[in-house]
Amino acid sequence: MHILNRKKKIDQATMLLEIDITEDGYEFASDIKTALASAEIELSAITSKLNESTSTLKRITPECDKLDYILASCSGAMCGMMDLFLMGKPGESTVGNCTDKWFENRTMDFAKMCGWDDSKNDSLSAAIKHLEKKFKIPYDQRGAGDAASWVFDLNPMNHHFKSLGHNPTLLGLFFSILDQFTNTSHFVSGGELISLQEANGKFELQGNNLTSKLFCGFMNWFGHLISDMSGSSSSKGRGMGIPSPFWSWTNDIIAIKRKLNIPIREFDKSVNELALEIYKQGYDARFQIAQAIPVFVNEILVRTIYSIRRFLRYFSTSKNRSFTSLWNSCEPFSNATVKRMLTVAHGTFCLIDMGDAVARSFITGGGTFNITEFCMRINIVGIGRFTISLYGEAGRGIRRHVLKEDILILERKKIILFDYLEGLQYLANIYNDEGLLLFTKELKESDMYIQAFNKSVDLAEIRGVSNDKILRTKEDIDSYFKGGNC
Repeated sequence: MHILNRKKKIDQATMLLEIDITEDGYEFASDIKTALASAEIELSAITSKLNESTSTLKRITPECDKLDYILASCSGAMCGMMDLFLMGKPGESTVGNCTDKWFENRTMDFAKMCGWDDSKNDSLSAAIKHLEKKFKIPYDQRGAGDAASWVFDLNPMNHHFKSLGHNPTLLGLFFSILDQFTNTSHFVSGGELISLQEANGKFELQGNNLTSKLFCGFMNWFGHLISDMSGSSSSKGRGMGIPSPFWSWTNDIIAIKRKLNIPIREFDKSVNELALEIYKQGYDARFQIAQAIPVFVNEILVRTIYSIRRFLRYFSTSKNRSFTSLWNSCEPFSNATVKRMLTVAHGTFCLIDMGDAVARSFITGGGTFNITEFCMRINIVGIGRFTISLYGEAGRGIRRHVLKEDILILERKKIILFDYLEGLQYLANIYNDEGLLLFTKELKESDMYIQAFNKSVDLAEIRGVSNDKILRTKEDIDSYFKGGNC
């Protein structure tokens, strides 16, 4: 171990060469050359990790300019106006009327796929009646002339909502198959889960084994939902479709709580009654899918704006052009910039939609807030899409913060390691490792201890070790290794 005075860039540096002492002798664990190689490998690894972290940080950092934000806001505002004037609420929706017609045509197409002959009667009710016969289920009580009408207020206006098998959810699928296996009907009414035993004496689930019965049960559930999408065969006018997937969860919560013997709160009942009320006014799956149209237009418009702007910028600035570089510059899917623009656009859309819903709720309520009117006018799909954008922004923000901390630490490590390498290179220029290793070999193998020791004294004097630190005699060495002073 020697202490060296280094001038120029470093005021003082310490170089420690570890030494291993055994009964047979001792040897240096490393030399300057080995330390240099090890430090260079470590510096290369840190540099590679730093470049990777910097690249990742750049990829998840949005690079929106003022025009990007303005265009995204305009897109959201335009689609918000589209939702305000063309979407409205059930029964007053221009877009909703178009989607109702589209669902009617798809129901008739599905009936044709299932063997319906439209040559005699090509009406929607005939197609629905064919599907109802094709996909029979035991839980289709409508409350018209049966016990259910007075047991739990079941009627043609609410039976699709109250019947769990008619809900387009996973729990709805579960109860549909359960009802088909056990010939029962399950309904949610007034915060209660009600089960009818032997619901249909003529029903029999097809299939020869469990697997085939499960498949038939699923197809019956799916086919019957399609038949009820535009109302039942006896519906007049628009008909009561299947409930929206979002509001069906109010039935699911009550059913789960009743099965687990968890008390039903008044809040659960109130929300379920609210969902039933807006369903009876036409808020079904068809209307909720119609609400997705302005949200989808907003999504496509923002991504198109992003691509066009980057496309024009690419051809005005790039000299070496290729399809790969063009796609990397214009692709509107995975980069943080277009995601930030979508957050702004969907946020603007929700702001306009919610403002309209609140205003109309107070107008309809005569100065008081009408929650039913608000729920029918608020665009649930738009709020869901905006929530997804906010979640993504929060995740990327947290990740950027972590990456910035990592990059700061890596840059400090790189600076320290770079200075360490400079120090090693400086020492390598003034030290003769080969002579030092030869000296240690003589100490280990030669009997000429005095000559070897004198060489160590000369080496220390050449390297500038202070006189009070040099071990000049055997007694000095013994005293040093026994813990004494030189």
